[in-house]
Amino acid sequence: MNPKNLHLQIKLGISGAAETGHCGPNAYEQGVELGHQIAEQGAALVTGATTGFPLWGAMGVKERGGLSIGFSPANSEKEHIELYNLPVEYMDLIVYTGFGYPGRDLIFTRSVDGMLFGCGRIGTIHEFTIAFEDKKPIGVLEGSWETAEVIKDILKNGHRPNDHIVFDSDPKALVEQVIELVKKDRINRASFHFEPMEG
Repeated sequence: MNPKNLHLQIKLGISGAAETGHCGPNAYEQGVELGHQIAEQGAALVTGATTGFPLWGAMGVKERGGLSIGFSPANSEKEHIELYNLPVEYMDLIVYTGFGYPGRDLIFTRSVDGMLFGCGRIGTIHEFTIAFEDKKPIGVLEGSWETAEVIKDILKNGHRPNDHIVFDSDPKALVEQVIELVKKDRINRASFHFEPMEG
């Protein structure tokens, strides 16, 4: 993408477990492939600058030459590494929010055009509910973990229809579908013409 048009690049977030012992045998490969697809389909990746599933996505993005941005709960690189024990690898830029995990979750999810959810725990569900309330396009990756079923139960029992959520076990198809949802939400900039102000 032309550097002058970087502000038009679609930003997709990956949310998932930092500790992945419960995720099953193919979670690593699926996380990396999700990152591959984000980069190959021309989007930038945003994560919570953490370990586990989001980091695997960042690894995949960087393997394909894509852009990776992290939002840290810490207020500095020193705190990020020493207090939170979080990585700095595989990220082109880290924003140190200083808001801890709950505040970071809000800033992170609000900073993207769409969210992708993999194997996760309670923090992932927190980010899902924020994205849901904000009516963000959402893709849920199905795999050898329970997160997709937990989210389906939340949707079933929440009694709130939402046509911005898709489920798929194929990372390529999931990223394609979320990008299409994002494009439908975007302002058609070509339809706007600004007249210069007089005087």
